[in-house]
Formats: sequence, C-alpha cells, structure tokens
Amino acid sequence: MIEEGAVAVIHFVGRLAGDDAGAVFDTSDVDVALEEGIYHNNRDYAPLEIQIGDESTFPEIEAAVQTMNEGETRTIRLDPEEAFGTHHEDRIVEVPRADLEAQSETTATEGDLVGSDLTDGIDDACTGWITDVTADTVEIDFNHELAGEPVEFEIRLLSVDD
Repeated sequence: MIEEGAVAVIHFVGRLAGDDAGAVFDTSDVDVALEEGIYHNNRDYAPLEIQIGDESTFPEIEAAVQTMNEGETRTIRLDPEEAFGTHHEDRIVEVPRADLEAQSETTATEGDLVGSDLTDGIDDACTGWITDVTADTVEIDFNHELAGEPVEFEIRLLSVDD
C-alpha cells in the first residue's frame, strides 16, 4: 500500500464510458495523444505526479493508485457525480447578442469561450462556450464539457517516491 505523502508518478488515458464509449478525451502520454488525434502542441505531455493525500485528483483514482504496484495498469470507471459532475440545465443561459458583443468587443461565434462575468445568469467565475447564436440571442453553456458523462481512466503506475 502506498502511504499518504508519497508521490506516485502515473500515465493516464481518460476515455468516455457512456454513449461514445472508448473515445479518448485526455491523456498524459504523447504517443496516445498522437494516435488518438487529440494532440495539442501547446500542451506538455508528461507523466502526472500525484502526492497521496493532497486531494489533487479524483478520490477514486487516488484510492486505486494507493493499492497498485509499480508497472501495473488499471482502469477506473467514474460516474458523472464522481468525475465532472451532472449536467444542469440552469447552467445554460441565453443572453442578448448585442449586449454580449458590446461587452466582449467580439462577434459571438458558436464554440467560442465566454467568461461568466459577461452574463447575469451565472454567479461563480467560470468559463462557458457559446452553443447557439441567433440574430438576437446567444446561448452559453457553463457546464463542464464532460458533465453528465461517465468516464474511465486507464492508469499506469510508473514509480513511487516515498
């Protein structure tokens, strides 16, 4: 058992486990990112260091890593509530297009990111993306992009430093 305070070094692959099961949405492994077509050149692909007990990752992943041996690979499934949360309709807001464009000084385009400071419908500071644009309104979704999705993480324990 890996003790609290130890640093576990892992590679991970995050996959959807629901309707689009198997689709990779994130990884720490550059080879997987290239193979799956999700590589971004502005990202540093490197093993992830997790200090056991510091709550820097999902508790289910930390618990699994604590019981793994170096070199072992394990897949952990997380329900939406354990991962990126449930999807909430009240986190989708519609705002007047003219107001949003005046505040942001840009043209509203589907897929663009928008800060919640530009809306009256969301209290906390977060980022959403524009999901629909009409002549008069803009719809913005402030849910996490994976909200409501069950996910799987394939974890490979590379090393442990006590």
